[in-house]
Amino acid sequence: MIFRPLVLFFLSFSIGEFLFASVAGPLSAEELLLIETRYAKQAQNSGSKILENPADLSAYSSRGDARLFLGDFLGAKNDYEKMIELKPELEISHWRLGIVYFYLSEFGKAARQFEIYHQYDNIDRENGIWRFMSQFQESGLNKAREGLLPYNRDDRPPYPWLYEMFQGRIKPVEVFQKIKAADFPSAYEIRVLFHANLYVGIFLELTQGPTEETLRHLANATNNSYGRSSGTFMWQVARLHHSRVISSPIIPVIK
Repeated sequence: MIFRPLVLFFLSFSIGEFLFASVAGPLSAEELLLIETRYAKQAQNSGSKILENPADLSAYSSRGDARLFLGDFLGAKNDYEKMIELKPELEISHWRLGIVYFYLSEFGKAARQFEIYHQYDNIDRENGIWRFMSQFQESGLNKAREGLLPYNRDDRPPYPWLYEMFQGRIKPVEVFQKIKAADFPSAYEIRVLFHANLYVGIFLELTQGPTEETLRHLANATNNSYGRSSGTFMWQVARLHHSRVISSPIIPVIK
């Protein structure tokens, strides 16, 4: 059975309801309200700039990000695709569009977007992980592993170890063992652990379902002090992904 609950989940919630779906998780209702207020204002301001200049690429980019952070993936898709319509050469590097396609369950388009990004950056294994995730949703674990993008140059930690995990060469627990053995400075280790928890959580969700271990890793990513203090793009994705998992019904797992 192909696992396609994402679009059903997102269509069943309003944006406000989606944001507050993670109240049971690491973030408080107050924190979520601040996020909603900030990015609703960003979307509004960017929309005003677009009215003044319908060819303003940075405004579409800003509004697309804000819409994504608000859980409005369709709105983000429209803005990101408009950027490419206005400047076609942006398509090859627009990994954010691939993420939006993934959450809209447009897995074929997502896989293609991450594949062409590989031509732009053939070092970033995080992109390869998202392609794996997209192909997993369409065709299952074996096909996703067969389609893993090749990487020959080193990457930032923990991505070489995470990629080995997605390849099936090491177990999730070994990713954390390798991080500990690397003895990174404390602040850097927290940053590395954000990425590790996010993608170990997603890997476990794909292969085992929303188990207690899956939820623990996704909650750890959402609660990570580096992510929360920086509000980085991928922390926003982690927050939304965690909300989706804790709010969705039990999902089938494909082997």
